Amino acid sequence: MSQSASASFDLLALGEVLLRLDPGESRVRTSRQFTAWEGGGEYNVARGLRRCFGLRTGVLTAFADNEIGRLLEDLILQGGVDTTHVKWVAYDGIGRKVRNPINFTERGFGIRGAKGCVDRGHSAASQLRPGDYDWDALFANSGCKWLHTGGIFAGLSDTTAQLTIEACQAAKRHGVTVSYDLNYRPSLWQDKGGFPAAQALNHKLAPYIDVIFGVLTDNEPAAISGNNDPQDIFAAQSAALMEGIKEMRERYPNIKVAAATLRRVHTASRNDWGSLAWMGNAFYRSRDYANLDIYDRIGGGDGFVAGLIYGMLQGKDHQLTLDIAAAHGALAMSTPGDTSMATLPEVLKLAQGGDAKVQR
Repeated sequence: MSQSASASFDLLALGEVLLRLDPGESRVRTSRQFTAWEGGGEYNVARGLRRCFGLRTGVLTAFADNEIGRLLEDLILQGGVDTTHVKWVAYDGIGRKVRNPINFTERGFGIRGAKGCVDRGHSAASQLRPGDYDWDALFANSGCKWLHTGGIFAGLSDTTAQLTIEACQAAKRHGVTVSYDLNYRPSLWQDKGGFPAAQALNHKLAPYIDVIFGVLTDNEPAAISGNNDPQDIFAAQSAALMEGIKEMRERYPNIKVAAATLRRVHTASRNDWGSLAWMGNAFYRSRDYANLDIYDRIGGGDGFVAGLIYGMLQGKDHQLTLDIAAAHGALAMSTPGDTSMATLPEVLKLAQGGDAKVQR
């Protein structure tokens, strides 16, 4: 059931929600049937916080008012995320002016990597613009504690970039914590200036960010796969991330927390997984998950984000917060779909060193 407009929110997520069509163990190009999921970088965080961690969350997005849009709404409601502030746009009957985005993504297996094909042109969310939300009234009346958004939504269009800046500025005026996931997607920026253009926008947003996921740098990220330390599978990655975070915070001291996942891909079905964060003026590393079995890697990073926000909102100590985040991300990749199916007891058990023994 949707919460009332005056209800308090632990977190509001500003982003696009897509209908994911999943061919299961098959491939998009050959499948005859698909499972429907909802998903989106920003939304996945809100859903994880609601379903796994029990917090009150809502989504700020837009849909074309047709059967696909109503399906997305129903999927969101099943996840317990509030839809009070969804904008509904009249459908033109053909999708020439406004549409609902569709994401075809296959999971991959072994040597065949996961692969996505996103069809999001003219989406209703991409046409959101400054003025569509009364931010002062929203933040003042909803009791919202946290605004989460990211580079995917901000990069959809010029108007969503402007709206994201407007939202973050308003959140800061009301003392609302702002988190931002850099989430660079080459396909999103390939005809809009690529990585430099994405980072130019992120630099405009950086002064309003309290918690950032990823490292804001002018150098396009390069994969770091080698490692010379047999005692630490992420020695090289973590060293590079720490240096990047230090440089970023020198430029933007307003950033209180910077966090990132650590991953080495052996196959689509087996990754090394971990995380690192700057919190409370110190660096922390989570438990490492070497040779983690992956069922569906989509949404693992968003699960990590949700876990870290949960730990911060609940006042957990920094180490436990990061371990919760890494555990939730790992569990999110053990089930199909973009969103987490984990329970809080499962997350806490894994974060504190638990294993996968059968429970009866």
